[in-house]
Amino acid sequence: MSLVDPLHSAATGSHRRRALLTPLGLVFFLGLLLLLLVAARCLDAWLGLPELMVGRRGTLVGLALTVAGVLLSGGCTAFFLRARGTPVPFNPPRELVTHGPYARTRNPMLTGVFVILFGVGFLLHSVSLVLFVTPAFIVANVIELRLMEEPELERRFGAEYADYRRRVPMFVPRFRFHTRKGHVV
Repeated sequence: MSLVDPLHSAATGSHRRRALLTPLGLVFFLGLLLLLLVAARCLDAWLGLPELMVGRRGTLVGLALTVAGVLLSGGCTAFFLRARGTPVPFNPPRELVTHGPYARTRNPMLTGVFVILFGVGFLLHSVSLVLFVTPAFIVANVIELRLMEEPELERRFGAEYADYRRRVPMFVPRFRFHTRKGHVV
């Protein structure tokens, strides 16, 4: 049995099973985010780190990042809900969502979560959350996506997902700029 099998079984299972697993997945993910915040605060105290960007500037940076991340993640959630799925991998949309933010990056919802964590790091003035915990969380997510979610998506959607994966970057969008002569830079 591979790592992909349980996820694939849940994602393709009955509507009832997916509906039961969805709140569990959501609680797990939100609990993990809360654990990351607590761990970062403890790490700041344990290492005796100074507060990060204290004052109005840090608060403004934190608010801007948090709002941007919430808008991105929330907008992406709306795309999943319209496609009759949820952000929880146990209950995904039945169709491959490749429009809106998903036309530029394969994981914009998760990118929004990363931006939120950086924003909250600035709001809490937490060096650990900004410099250690969030980057480690990003690396853990890349590993999980490569080992579990992407193989499951390829199993479920086949060549359609393989082509999408080749064309669209994982997190950071590619922006193409055209010069006056029509060359792409």
